[in-house]
Amino acid sequence: MPLLLTGKKFHNDLNKNKCLAMFAPLEGGYETRLLRRMRAKGFKTYITSARGLGDPEVFLLKLHGIRPPHLGHQSIGRNGALGEVQQVIPQASELFNENDKDKLLWLLEGQVLSQSELESLIKICTSDNKLKIVVEMGGSRKLEWKSLNDYILNEF
Repeated sequence: MPLLLTGKKFHNDLNKNKCLAMFAPLEGGYETRLLRRMRAKGFKTYITSARGLGDPEVFLLKLHGIRPPHLGHQSIGRNGALGEVQQVIPQASELFNENDKDKLLWLLEGQVLSQSELESLIKICTSDNKLKIVVEMGGSRKLEWKSLNDYILNEF
């Protein structure tokens, strides 16, 4: 368990690759330990699920519109059955309040993301030098990770 005590190898790989695919044992607990190590090294962290993410760049970083769910019979007046578009702030907006800190976005259940969505996450990392992303891609017997770019090349 020396890896989890310091998190040094994880930190070095994260700084080198900027975007990692993570495989952790299903009993959990590893992500919070590593997040705690990264916070101790000066990262501002945010953890969320990849389910329902849509377009990662828009949902994580830009102001975007959503429509409320259809609830059955509604008037067909001004908005029809669609409802008004509501503007919502980006999910990861609290990460970008401070510009001086390194930022770490941790996405759970990343196995639901398509190849193009994963490529979009890599593009986000390369455009912002301070942002690092970890995507949990499934379970494993032991804690391991690799570059998200290598994962895409081998899996898809």
